[in-house]
Amino acid sequence: MKLVNLVFLRKGDQILLAMKKRGFGAGKMNGVGGKVNPGESVEDAAVREAHEEIGVIIKPSDLVPVARLKFFFKDQPDWDIDCPTFFAYEWEGEPRESEEMNPEWVDVKQIPFEKMWADDPYWLPSVIAGKKVEASFWFRGKGDGFDEYEIKGADLR
Repeated sequence: MKLVNLVFLRKGDQILLAMKKRGFGAGKMNGVGGKVNPGESVEDAAVREAHEEIGVIIKPSDLVPVARLKFFFKDQPDWDIDCPTFFAYEWEGEPRESEEMNPEWVDVKQIPFEKMWADDPYWLPSVIAGKKVEASFWFRGKGDGFDEYEIKGADLR
């Protein structure tokens, strides 16, 4: 199982989503993030990925854990992912488009779930509402849908 990370910038009633332009998840909107390199903490990887993908600088201490997501791909078990997920309410710089991501501020009441991964409507509204969750999803095919899921409250630190 690969260890990755996911970060959503928050500004009032807005959340930053970014359209993935290439690679795994291309064509879907999501937070920013990616793989954790050997010897790198999840938080340091999240900070690095946010800077690489949208040009902002986040301090590790400004990452607020909101979810621990696990994704299992029945047809591609080497794609299985363990994904600590964070909100950031403070950062330096303005989000900008890169070769990999095109960021866009969205009102939390108008999230375009139809452009996102199939799991997002199941857990993201809960964390926006202030809950912390642990969730697992068992995807079929290349992740277009899932057959099974589990979501529970979590004490994340």
